Amino acid sequence: MAVSPRSHRRRVLLALAGAAALAAGVAAAARRRAGRVGDGAGDGAGPVRHGGRAARNARLALLGARTGGAYAAHRARRVFADAGRRQQLDTEFELRTAEQIADALGHMKGALMKLGQMASYLDQGLPEHVRAALADLQHDAPPMSAELAAGVLRDELGRGPDELFAEWDPVPIASASIGQVHRAITLDGRAVAVKVQYPGVAEAVAADLDNAGLIFAGLGQLFPGLDHRTLVAELRERLVEELDYSIEAANQQEFARYYADHPCIHVPAVVPALSTRRVLTTELSDGVRWDELLTWSQAEKDLAAETLYRFAFGSLYRLRAFNGDPHPGNYLFHPGGRVTFLDFGLVKHFTQTELDDFGEMIRHMVLEHDPAAFRATIERIGLLPPGLPVTDHEVVDYLGHFYEFVREAGPYTISPEYASETVRRFFDTTGPYAVMQKAANLPSSFVIIQRINLGLYALFGELHATANWRGIAEELWPFVDGPPSSPMGERIEEWRRRHHPQGASAKLSG
Repeated sequence: MAVSPRSHRRRVLLALAGAAALAAGVAAAARRRAGRVGDGAGDGAGPVRHGGRAARNARLALLGARTGGAYAAHRARRVFADAGRRQQLDTEFELRTAEQIADALGHMKGALMKLGQMASYLDQGLPEHVRAALADLQHDAPPMSAELAAGVLRDELGRGPDELFAEWDPVPIASASIGQVHRAITLDGRAVAVKVQYPGVAEAVAADLDNAGLIFAGLGQLFPGLDHRTLVAELRERLVEELDYSIEAANQQEFARYYADHPCIHVPAVVPALSTRRVLTTELSDGVRWDELLTWSQAEKDLAAETLYRFAFGSLYRLRAFNGDPHPGNYLFHPGGRVTFLDFGLVKHFTQTELDDFGEMIRHMVLEHDPAAFRATIERIGLLPPGLPVTDHEVVDYLGHFYEFVREAGPYTISPEYASETVRRFFDTTGPYAVMQKAANLPSSFVIIQRINLGLYALFGELHATANWRGIAEELWPFVDGPPSSPMGERIEEWRRRHHPQGASAKLSG
């Protein structure tokens, strides 16, 4: 059933407004509770002066909003300033204390910022000005001061940046949800990127996750089949892991070792001696960002998409790991389909049993097209409850969309409309699939992997990416073990024979 773009945009915006209203209600309730239990409360102009989670949430809501508005005004003033004045304005706005950072995290960073990052590329149906505003969350956030960043290095590595590095750029080249990145040159002459975690981020993310539990509980009213506790537990575990850069370093080293000398996939090397729980130092990489890729030829965009697809599914089936943050800011692009992958903080490792479940769904939906067997599998896994008053073919009609571009061999273009329909299959409960949508659940093994459906395919839609996706998938599915289906696949086959000869028969390739 077709849904008009206007109607779809209205539903998306209503959903966003509902989430915002719920969050506002939570903050208001926190302020009311804070006013009852403390020794003083804010009146909207000053901070709440007592401890406790509710009070802290209220303080972050108030001061965080003020920080966010001030930063927007700051960026506006920068446009009309000369270079010297811009530097002065930037210095004036730097976050210089952990408390200031905590306040800003309550509005612009932390766990909830990731929802904004995702929304900015999630759905082509969003109005352009809304997507543009959300896109600022991908790259643009107030930086902490050079002195504060240096203090984190001293706390973690025992020395300041001038002692640790031959050269150190105090101006960050990027800022993200939990840290900012600086350029540096090591004492032995290597160019590196140094990610420094914001002080106080752990507290801010914890508060975000507490509020996320309430927000997802509210979603349970719209989707009664959703076990929001499992969902929140999985998100909490992954995001808490992301706070520990030593885990991210181990993840990145695992991917870098496997993809060493790969013809299309590049993972920057980690510098372990300069990495800790709150500092991560890696090889500095070049390449162009997403916005520039969009100006390249369609052939180059198709090659980039093929590499992104091979990385996502090759890593899933060969490393049993999925890098769960596929947003545009985590990629650097090079001609010929070569892509540098950044940020390995949100990585999900899967058991073989979980991968076998994914494979069983693919066999029944794509290879055998057995509706009854497919339905039995998803009921056993817990995606749908048994006994729904729908036919097997209706189940396949609902979920078959997610497999559409691999159902048949040959070129297939993933369009913005396909990406938007993917989102609707999850969230639009007014259409013909409402019974299944409201009853559907996300077991823990499916929570992070949905970033493919709700993120990666949106990027492919923006690229209008065209490929023989079925052929590429059969290369990557270990239960098919197909031959190379593209020139890129042939180059990868040669790489695999050199670097992973022990896995030749099992197709252990990216």
